[in-house]
Amino acid sequence: MSREILADFPAGGPRGSWPAEEAAQQLRQAGTPATVVMDIDRDLFLVVPEAEQ
Repeated sequence: MSREILADFPAGGPRGSWPAEEAAQQLRQAGTPATVVMDIDRDLFLVVPEAEQ
């Protein structure tokens, strides 16, 4: 299964920093439903569109 990736961020960011969550929040405020998931294999946080229900 393939999904669109809106942004990606290294998992080893500075302590207390949440850049993926901040990017997802900015997208949501702009009207694009987005969420953050972890790509364990690549050690990245991915910002992806929220799954449609």
